[in-house]
Amino acid sequence: MKKVFITRVIPEKGLELLKEAGIEVNMWTQKRPLTPQELIDYCSQNDALLSVSTKIDAAFLNASKHLKVIALHSAGYDNVDVEEASRLKIPVGNTPGVLSAATADTAFLLMLACSRKAFYMHKQIQKGAWDFFEPTANLGIELYGKTLGIFGLGRIGMEMAKRCKGAYNMQIIYHNRAHNEQAEKELGAVKVPFEALLKKSDVLSVHAALSLSTREIFNLEAFSRMKTEAIFINTARGGMHNERDLKTALDQGMIWGAGLDVTNPEPMAADDPLLDRPNVCILPHIGSATRETRDAMSVLAAQNIIAGLKGERLPHAVNPEIYDL
Repeated sequence: MKKVFITRVIPEKGLELLKEAGIEVNMWTQKRPLTPQELIDYCSQNDALLSVSTKIDAAFLNASKHLKVIALHSAGYDNVDVEEASRLKIPVGNTPGVLSAATADTAFLLMLACSRKAFYMHKQIQKGAWDFFEPTANLGIELYGKTLGIFGLGRIGMEMAKRCKGAYNMQIIYHNRAHNEQAEKELGAVKVPFEALLKKSDVLSVHAALSLSTREIFNLEAFSRMKTEAIFINTARGGMHNERDLKTALDQGMIWGAGLDVTNPEPMAADDPLLDRPNVCILPHIGSATRETRDAMSVLAAQNIIAGLKGERLPHAVNPEIYDL
């Protein structure tokens, strides 16, 4: 019987699929991350790894060359040394597509909440500060007809653009390596240089993959080029923005507000000053956190494991080039 080690508890739908395929499931159930050595030790007794929020580096891969497949319970794979996995001919799979709508909902939620200082005003009630009405106090900004700039107009960015266009008739601009013809045709989206994205966006929403070229691309220089009434939204990866620079930009009024589902570092400290800013809304990386989405992610991850253990091509491989080697 083939064995798979799972680094955290995943939804039952994925587990059922693995068991029906005759695969023995071994799952880490403690509410703490595995140490690098623990991960190596557990994987040494298994044929496959289903990884949830675990760093898969070259050291681990070379200590676990026997693995037939590594399946990620995520769409992103910036925490994996894919190049080394490919060199060792270990297929790596992810879960694309199924979390697009849920993550876009989170980005939309953060945009709207930030525009009305919703998180901050909720805290005011808890503090007993809902008392004297002031017509000019704690005002937000409206979104109708504003310009949405999207950094990385892929599946999730497209879902965010649809929501903003439909709800607020926002104009859509985006920065990509390639044109998104569907967005241009259906939403009138316009591809612009990065500089123009910064300059023209009333709301700038990040949906790109984290890479060497995008790491902390949203830094003080970038924020200084944005509109002073702009809202910065990041539901992609915390490493895309420099958090110290973001704080400075907010303190100095370079931008109006920010909505984050991802932070840098992550998790964020409970006493981080960003949490108390009126025009900042922060969530603990819950972009894909719906029952339907997490169920679907577990199924895709299980399908990748099953295919890999059968010696078949993964249905969702991030390194398909290994099949041509």
